[in-house]
Parts: sequence; C-alpha cells; structure tokens
Amino acid sequence: MSEPVRLLHLHSSFSLGGKEARAVRLMNLMGPRARHTILSAVPEALDAREAIDPAVAVDFPEDAPPLHGKPGLTRYRALAAYMRRFDLVLSYNWGSMDGVMAHRLFAPFRDLPPLIHHEDGFNEDESVRRNPKRNLFRRLALPTAEALVVPSTLLHGIAAAEWGARRRTALIRNGIAVAAYAPPPLLAIPGLERRVGDVVIGTVAGLRKVKDLPRLVRAVAGLPAHVRLVIVGEGPERAAIAAEAAACGLADRLLMPGFMAEPARWIGHFDLLALSSRSEQAPIAVIEAMAAGLPVVSPDVGDVAAMVSDANRPFVAADEADFRASLARLAGDGDLRARVGDANRRLAALRFDESAMVAAYENLYGRALRGRRLFSGE
Repeated sequence: MSEPVRLLHLHSSFSLGGKEARAVRLMNLMGPRARHTILSAVPEALDAREAIDPAVAVDFPEDAPPLHGKPGLTRYRALAAYMRRFDLVLSYNWGSMDGVMAHRLFAPFRDLPPLIHHEDGFNEDESVRRNPKRNLFRRLALPTAEALVVPSTLLHGIAAAEWGARRRTALIRNGIAVAAYAPPPLLAIPGLERRVGDVVIGTVAGLRKVKDLPRLVRAVAGLPAHVRLVIVGEGPERAAIAAEAAACGLADRLLMPGFMAEPARWIGHFDLLALSSRSEQAPIAVIEAMAAGLPVVSPDVGDVAAMVSDANRPFVAADEADFRASLARLAGDGDLRARVGDANRRLAALRFDESAMVAAYENLYGRALRGRRLFSGE
C-alpha cells in the first residue's frame, strides 16, 4: 500500500457550515489514504473538527504561518515554503486567499504542489455585490490554481464574469448520503421536549450575520404559540439572535442547542427547515432537509429554487412578506408539509446522493495528484 497523500487544507474558518461539512465528509471517506493538515484563518474557529472520524489522520498545527494578517511578501514566502511539505493544497473561500496568492507568487520559482481552490459563497459584505478590490485580488491570485471548484450555477457565472476563471472552474454540486436520512431521528436535540400539537421550525447554520437569523426570529415570533424555533449551530451572532428573540417575545419558544454533528440522526425532529440568509449558493442544509422529507422555506437566493421540488418551489420567497406567509402556511398545514416533504425526499434521492459528488472530487483531485486515488480501493 502506498504512503498516504499529504493534504494541506486552508480554511477561511473551520466552524461547521456547509463547506466544512463537505470537506469533513470527504476527509472521512478518504480514510487511511490521506493525512490532513488544517489551517484556519480564524484560529479559534475549529468546531468542525468534532465531526472528523477519529480514525482519520489530521493535524491542527500551532506553528504554521498565519493565513490572516496584512498582505506581504514575507508572510507569503513563509506560506509557500510551508506548502512544500504537501502533495496537494486545498483552499476554501475568501479567508484562504492569502494562501492562494502565496502559491501564485512563488509557484513559478519553487517546486510547489498543485492547489485547488473552493468557493462556496460570500459573507454579508459581498452578499449583493462583490468587493472590487477583492475581485481584483482573486483575478491576480487564481491563475496558478489547478482548478476553482464551485457548487452552484450562480457562482459558476461569477467566476467566469468577475474573476476571469472560466476555463479553470469546475461545477461540482453538493451531495450527501441520502439514505442515511430516511430513518426516524435517533438522537435527541438537547433541550427540545415536544408537546402535543407543537410545530418545530428548524435551521442549521453558522451563526453569522450573512445568515440573517434575526429575520427568522422575527418571522416566527408572529406565528401561533405552538410554533417553536430551533437554530442548530454556533458562531459570533449567538447573543444578537438571543437578544432579538427577547425583544420579539420569542425567547421561551427559541432553542439554540449549539453545534451538533451527524444531522442525519436528528434533523427529522424538525417539521420544516427555514433559511433566512442574505446569500447562499447550494446549501447542504437544504439537501439534508429534502433527504429527511422536510419542506423548505427560504428567500430566493443562490440555487435554492432550482434545488427543491416543484411542490416546494412556491415556498421559496420573493420578499419578506412572502417569506412570512410561506412559514405561516406550512406551519399551519401538516398534510401540506407531508406532501411537499415527500416530493423533496424523492428528488433528493434522484439528484443529490453523494456518489456523484465523490466521483467528481475523485476525478479532480486524482488528476492533480497524477492519478492517485483517494476515495476508492487501491
């Protein structure tokens, strides 16, 4: 058996969200074929490490060059030198772009491993319009990347039109182990005790401004008292969300249990999934909800309208009033929730099983590693 492939992951943060969930799932599927080193531009944001299989070889070094800080040749030189220890570099989102620039500047002069960059979306400051300076930085940094991976058609168009990366961009749609979501939930959500007649609206998200969870709090506050809200995730906006709930009179109907791994084991406690984000691309939480047979309420962001079933599409809201009305209609009609959820479950099995996603990453990473296989037998 050949030596494990050495992979360096450069993350904007490693708090569990969509990109981290996908990265961890791929790491777990690689098993002993790879050894991973993870750097986070936010060093304290490492919650996603809890979802990594204990059998996976992974390091979180404290002595590596920082991904965050003022741009400069000294730091870029140090990052480039560090990359030489690895066989492949995988970078994720804007927060890792200094690593991409280090690769761009020094790859022509040093024997650096190939780099593949992944873009999954934007924070609130670029949710409507990209920052021109960041767009220029991306254009300058990306030319030595082996590929730029995006999960949505919207991002594919942005990469071509704004970053000049049409030829190197690979569209790989997110996928999950759909069959794992079919059984009833096996794990309790801490603090959730359902009463007869309760309707549970749930969401799974990093607690960041771009997710606009106070909007969801306000919308649920206007629903009847038997409707409860569960927000699973951690992040810097936790206190702001709790304050909004207190101001809206929702505090006794809001539960925030924090980070929870293995959503297949508990997402079925929700009656529907609600997103409130200002910006999304192809949210894994939507796919998870569909696989669990749940309806989805969301603003019309990213590829969400194209992801859900025809039966669910009327609940992808055009504006704030439509968002509130969609929540109210689904919360008040159990038969409708069941019909929409069944349609979503069928579509998830057809379109979003992880086998296609894994095969695409196998092909992409394998080419960069000159034929080395990561997800299947030797």
